[in-house]
Amino acid sequence: MKFMITWHERSMGSAADYEGLQKRIMAVFKGWKIPESVKVHHFLVRAGDWGGFMLVETDDVAAMHKMSSTYPAFEFRVDPVLDIQDAVAAQLDAMGWLDSIPSLQSRAA
Repeated sequence: MKFMITWHERSMGSAADYEGLQKRIMAVFKGWKIPESVKVHHFLVRAGDWGGFMLVETDDVAAMHKMSSTYPAFEFRVDPVLDIQDAVAAQLDAMGWLDSIPSLQSRAA
């Protein structure tokens, strides 16, 4: 399954606090390894901001939780996502099924 992970830095402290935090984040990031059970399709940072996006594919939800728990200075959002062709196919299938059900108006006639 594919997931879009979005993160941004939590608000905290002074400019000096942020500088210290950035050093800590970089130290942790230097030694961090993406779990083998997670395939990364895109790993992006928002330009001029403290946050970014990562499109991953995995069935290992615990690995996703561990990844986000490694960086408590960030708030994470994890959304399951579909490729557009799969989403359109599912929507067309649902619409076809819905069209097969008589409407309330046709039942009243």
